[in-house]
Amino acid sequence: MNLMIPEIAAAFILTFARVGTLVMLMPGIGEQLINARARLAFALALSLVMFPATRPLLPVSAPAPAVVTTLLGEVAIGLVLGLSVRMVLAALQTAGTIVAQQLGLAFATTVDPSVGGQQASIGNFLTLLGLVLVFATDLHHLAIGAIRSSYNLLPPAGLPEAADAAVLAIRAVGQGFALAVQISAPFIVFGMLFNLGLGVLSRLMPQFQIFFLAMPATIMIGMLVMLAVLAVMMSVFVDNLGEFISQLGGR
Repeated sequence: MNLMIPEIAAAFILTFARVGTLVMLMPGIGEQLINARARLAFALALSLVMFPATRPLLPVSAPAPAVVTTLLGEVAIGLVLGLSVRMVLAALQTAGTIVAQQLGLAFATTVDPSVGGQQASIGNFLTLLGLVLVFATDLHHLAIGAIRSSYNLLPPAGLPEAADAAVLAIRAVGQGFALAVQISAPFIVFGMLFNLGLGVLSRLMPQFQIFFLAMPATIMIGMLVMLAVLAVMMSVFVDNLGEFISQLGGR
């Protein structure tokens, strides 16, 4: 039994390398507003639960250099998968920035509680609402299942291929940007039509001060549009995020 203890410890460390990295980047659970010790405790508990299933897949009986390479590969896989999901989640902040620019509220910024830094207030609102919906729709359960399924999709075998990681990163960034434009599409159309109407009005009434009408009207009508389409926007986000996580899990 004493001879097996180092192998068991090495297998658990390899499991924790991937699971812990993914938990730190998981939507909802991996946010900065959650205490780091709580995230670490959850990562350790989840690693312990998954350990019996992952242990047969880990090359703990290999030479020490191969185990170290596998450890680095597990961390790299966790970073690649976790950051790709983060790119899709960042679509809410990008969409919020687009909406704020269309409504003339780009100057209204607050501290983003999820990643820190000054961001548009509307983007922060959409991000927090998206995190609430992650828990409300049980997407965090889907993410935990995807962590386990990732061992079938990417078995522990050293460092991942750089080409595959680049393809996944480009795909995640592209899908995140496309999702942001899709979510903010009603406001892009609203901004184009509203500014076109203001241009026609300024030509018909040159003496009228368009600026004093444009700013309050843009904000008021834009907020009404947001109330009308907010449910559809978040539904599209949740569906796309759930589909992306399922694809990463090989489902």
